[in-house]
Amino acid sequence: MSAIAAAGTVLLGHAHAAADPVRGGQVFVPDSGIADPDMAGVIANTNVRVFVPRGGMDQVEPPSMKRLREIEAAAANSPKNVPFPNYYYLETPASLACVYALVPTPLAGCNPYSTIVNASGGAHAIAIVDAYDDPTAAADLAFFSTQFGLPAANFQVVYAAGKKPAANSGWQTEEALDVEWAHAMAPNAKLYLVEAASSSMADLMTAVGTASQLVAAAGGGEVSMSWGTGEFSGETSYDAAFTTPGVVYFASAGDSAGVIWPSASPNVVSVGGTSLSRNPSTGAFQGELAWQQTGGGPSAYEARPAFQSTLQATVGAQRGTPDVSAIADPTTGVWVYQGGQWWIVGGTSVAAPVWAGIANAAGHFSTSTAAELTTVYKNTTGFNNVTNGDCGPYEGFLALGPWSFCTGHGSPNGASNK
Repeated sequence: MSAIAAAGTVLLGHAHAAADPVRGGQVFVPDSGIADPDMAGVIANTNVRVFVPRGGMDQVEPPSMKRLREIEAAAANSPKNVPFPNYYYLETPASLACVYALVPTPLAGCNPYSTIVNASGGAHAIAIVDAYDDPTAAADLAFFSTQFGLPAANFQVVYAAGKKPAANSGWQTEEALDVEWAHAMAPNAKLYLVEAASSSMADLMTAVGTASQLVAAAGGGEVSMSWGTGEFSGETSYDAAFTTPGVVYFASAGDSAGVIWPSASPNVVSVGGTSLSRNPSTGAFQGELAWQQTGGGPSAYEARPAFQSTLQATVGAQRGTPDVSAIADPTTGVWVYQGGQWWIVGGTSVAAPVWAGIANAAGHFSTSTAAELTTVYKNTTGFNNVTNGDCGPYEGFLALGPWSFCTGHGSPNGASNK
């Protein structure tokens, strides 16, 4: 294993079984993502996972915009595929915008090595809420933007407690992921990273309040929360924190079977996870299915909200999660630049900021999460109905659509009805 991969092992700590059957590799869960059931409602955890290929991250890297244009020019002169050294068909901002039809004329296959048109748009503000400090967040976001041809971000870090928090390696990966992919989907939005003093629920909820004020003052927008905690009996008393007028809240549904909070709150858009299938020879996008490890299910404490009234036969009297979904499988993951190197990242921590960015770029700017979710549940267009895969306890939930405990209403198909 390379020095970088070895360092990644120390940083990320917990490895899953080999994940890439062609090239090999392992999925790592940072210590910040390991939940202690006894701390539900007290400490929150990240929902991020990192895939490290066999041989380490120094063996692979994403294409730069310059290289993409070279490949495009070469392909125009030859009908053959243009090879790229050590390629992995992982998502760039342009390829994901293509898959989710966020660009005017998506290319057939949406190949990450031949797709160069990024999503555009965005206005007002998106606030990312995370714990601890990522000291390289601004520099990493600038490098990410240059690599993929995105405009420079209008970006600001805000300390919720008034002073810089301590750094935490797992949360730094989370923060880099969140700001980079919210920016990728809505490059013209004002972007805030609001850092809580710690991962305690008390500190994170303080940061949510700060983020809400910033977004409301900017004329509206989204707050994205890629963290969560196990459900707890007093969670409903916190739901009012997600009702600031003009702000829509997004939260990851989790990376294991079951329901977490704040994803369970009816005042939050719960975002589950999917896997993207690509042809291993050509890189062409083939389809989308439920990510087996996505969170989702009926809440233990939250009652079914009005916008889910048509789902009574499925969710019963309880709030069902997720509402929507997007890419989360780390083995079909996205590129993230953090701490001076590239990482391949997944988890529902990807899906939440992706959705927050898409909602922002759609320009609808709902007056509340309830209004946003009423729009989502009233429409059948604008979503990819994911009908393959399973998730949940004993893989007992099936992604059968038009709504399921694995993928909710589905993944984005364009920016309409959002």
